[in-house]
Amino acid sequence: MSIGDVKPTRSELIATRRRIKLSISGHKLLKMKRDGLIIEFFELLPKVKDMRSQLVELYIVADKKLAVAMVADGKSALRSAANCVRTPPQVELSEYNIMGVVVPKIKVSTIQKSVEERGYGLIGTSVRIDESVHAFEKLAEKVLEAAELETTMKKLLDAIESTKRRVNALEFKVIPQLEEVAAYITLRLEELERENIFRLKRIKA
Repeated sequence: MSIGDVKPTRSELIATRRRIKLSISGHKLLKMKRDGLIIEFFELLPKVKDMRSQLVELYIVADKKLAVAMVADGKSALRSAANCVRTPPQVELSEYNIMGVVVPKIKVSTIQKSVEERGYGLIGTSVRIDESVHAFEKLAEKVLEAAELETTMKKLLDAIESTKRRVNALEFKVIPQLEEVAAYITLRLEELERENIFRLKRIKA
């Protein structure tokens, strides 16, 4: 709001003071929200780091088991076992709220299966293929868990940045401008009052 556009009236002064009060209240609430989101973010951060370490370990194990199965049993045996899978993982997506930030909740079932549930016979595959499949099932399950955590962390980080910008805008721009406008209106009203008193004295004299 530019001072040049302001009408120095009492009603405008009251409205400006009301806006200042509202802005200060909003600033306080946004600061509390920002601090709460930062706490949530730093509580989540070690879990994400640990999840990434687990993913790397599971990938290394799965990759080794796949390499052993490929060398010992051949690509055709692995491809045949993969084509037997008939039941894809069941993924349910839902949402929950963290201090006004909507984050995903992923529920997965039927990733880790028994040998019978995988669709291929016990005779047609080797233990090496079974171990490789099991390793990749565990890896896939952990990938989905990691996706939930990392998406949540990214959404929290975006919300923190957005809230921080709003806090700074209120603190360094909106509130100082409103206070400047209120001071200007107060000054103009005092000047007008002095002019009226002076005019009345001259009329009386």
